[in-house]
Amino acid sequence: MARHVYSCAIRWSDMDAFGHVNNVVFLRYLEEARVDLMWRLATETDDEAFEGGSVVARHEIDYRKPLVHRHAPVTVETWVTKIGAASLTLAYEIKDEDTVYVRASTVVVPFDFEAGRPRRLTRVEEKFLSEFVEETPVRGKRKRDDQSEGAVAA
Repeated sequence: MARHVYSCAIRWSDMDAFGHVNNVVFLRYLEEARVDLMWRLATETDDEAFEGGSVVARHEIDYRKPLVHRHAPVTVETWVTKIGAASLTLAYEIKDEDTVYVRASTVVVPFDFEAGRPRRLTRVEEKFLSEFVEETPVRGKRKRDDQSEGAVAA
């Protein structure tokens, strides 16, 4: 299936005292890509998709290489690894042509803010998400040369 591709600019303010993109900023990059997928693209398909809102239940991030400021944007690829009745899991890679800087995943729960509780995915949402389903390798099954080459300082 297809991955959603989002081009994300690196801002000078994204840098920390160590001269690379701060670990918290990577969450913003993931958020920008997720919002572009679930609200811009999904609502272009059907304007009722995700109109009730959603909340993030979990983030997991593997920082693989430091990312420093440059004028060229990075690419955030996003795909769906799991669709449940009332949640979905997205996977991401933040990268450029040569390097993967971050691999991450997010569990998203559709939410009814008026009722103040989680809700089930609608058929429209499930159909939209199914276009982006791709399996991700099980953690711990990576080859030795696929391990992180350096963590990002907090």
